[in-house]
Amino acid sequence: MAAVTMRLPAVRAPLGSSVRRGGEKHLVAPGDTITTDTGYMRGHGTYVEDEKLIASVAGVVERVNKLVCVRALKARYNGEIGDIVVGRITEVQQKRWKVETNSRLDSVLLLSSINLPGGELRRKSAEDELAMRDYLQEGDLISAEVQSIFSDGAVSLHTRSLKYGKLAQGVLVQVSPSLVKRQKTHFHDLPCGVSLILGNNGFIWIYPTPEQKDDEAGGYTANLEPVPLSDREVISRLRNCIVALVTHKMMLFDTSILYCYEASLPHQIKDILKPEVTEEIVLEARQRLLDLEG
Repeated sequence: MAAVTMRLPAVRAPLGSSVRRGGEKHLVAPGDTITTDTGYMRGHGTYVEDEKLIASVAGVVERVNKLVCVRALKARYNGEIGDIVVGRITEVQQKRWKVETNSRLDSVLLLSSINLPGGELRRKSAEDELAMRDYLQEGDLISAEVQSIFSDGAVSLHTRSLKYGKLAQGVLVQVSPSLVKRQKTHFHDLPCGVSLILGNNGFIWIYPTPEQKDDEAGGYTANLEPVPLSDREVISRLRNCIVALVTHKMMLFDTSILYCYEASLPHQIKDILKPEVTEEIVLEARQRLLDLEG
């Protein structure tokens, strides 16, 4: 008979009550007045009524000079040029692939926007078009960069670098895009022997750090060798740590994930998602981040 874990209800203090906070964010709900000053420009998530700037979505008010916008707390991914994304191929079309990237519309990866195996750069021929399924087919996961935005809001991707391409061994975690912190790089090799791709679109890929970079494959040859148990345990622990951070709405970046991972080491992997353990390790990670900022 399988073991059943039972917990008595307990009153727990709010997570943030024992830690100091920085500047509070200006949160608004739909219909809230942001400002009555007519000198501000209307940005995304706002509208003007009776000379008042009003929020149309629930989120955080952001000001850039005179431009005011509201960044939604929970929304589909809106691509920006230069973003790093993780996506799944949904369809192979003529000279292009359709990619699911957690946005309103499927993203597009053009045949002319990829590197050929080995990093070769040349004009794509009819033979290349016939061989598209040899490179990527339905169900494949890829990492890519946003190249441009179409007029309807759809995202155009490119993989013109050997660091992008097909993803083989690892675990995909889907989170809200608003929780992924924008950084100079979204590819991280953690000291625990596992690497992360923090997609701006909220798709996070956790995989064993490769011993050597295989440039000959050009990003289209999947490594199907068995992953050692030790690596699988680290990947599972990192995955649960990310879920714990998301549960408490903490921003995801390499340092916060690493601190949460280190705080979880005294606990078994399956126990990390228990509410009391989640609260303990997230509180410790948050305190270390605050000490680092201080």
